[in-house]
Amino acid sequence: MIMMKNKKSSDYFVHESSYVDDKSIIGSGTKIWHFSHVLSGAVIGNNCNLGQNVCISGGVVIGNNVKIQNNVSVYEGTILEDDVFLGPSCVLTNVLNPRSQVRRNTLYEKTLIKRGATIGANATIVCNCTIGRYAFIAAGAVVTGDVLDYAFVLGVPARQNGWMSRHGHKLITPDGNGIYVCPESRLRYKENSVGQLFCMDLDEDAALSEELSIGKTSYKEFKHKG
Repeated sequence: MIMMKNKKSSDYFVHESSYVDDKSIIGSGTKIWHFSHVLSGAVIGNNCNLGQNVCISGGVVIGNNVKIQNNVSVYEGTILEDDVFLGPSCVLTNVLNPRSQVRRNTLYEKTLIKRGATIGANATIVCNCTIGRYAFIAAGAVVTGDVLDYAFVLGVPARQNGWMSRHGHKLITPDGNGIYVCPESRLRYKENSVGQLFCMDLDEDAALSEELSIGKTSYKEFKHKG
């Protein structure tokens, strides 16, 4: 085990209070802040940000530009694609029926959180599910199954309550052609023939442009206008 002493280089940064084990892989530009631990076998992409008291288990795969807020543990069996946001104190599990007396180390369930999804503060993701691209899990929700791309889910257990845009705004009322417009970006969205929302104006696998990636108006102001 290696403790990195305020390591700052052209590759990545690890605060002196945190540990990065041998045989973990950390991408360029990633920052690992106070009292965190990256275990052997974990893979973390470029330009990620891990807040205080974050634990990344071996076998976890994390993409690029992922933000993990304070007090989050990501357990073996979890894959986070690019641009995922994990809010403070959210919970991810990897065994559906845990018992201290029964060892299930080879039976960890899989959880896939797809590109651009947001997991709100104190939300719980029960394992063996897929969270779709740009889905938005509300704070405190308990997710027990798969979530569609762009779906907004909330409650205990979580249920879909509409759609969220790629910029994190609820899409309220479509026009006569079934098109929703994000109030911030003005990007257009529509449901396809099987009821899945998609963005009409962007390649959903591409990064946002520099202009679209900078927020200029608070969510509260847009909500007030709505």
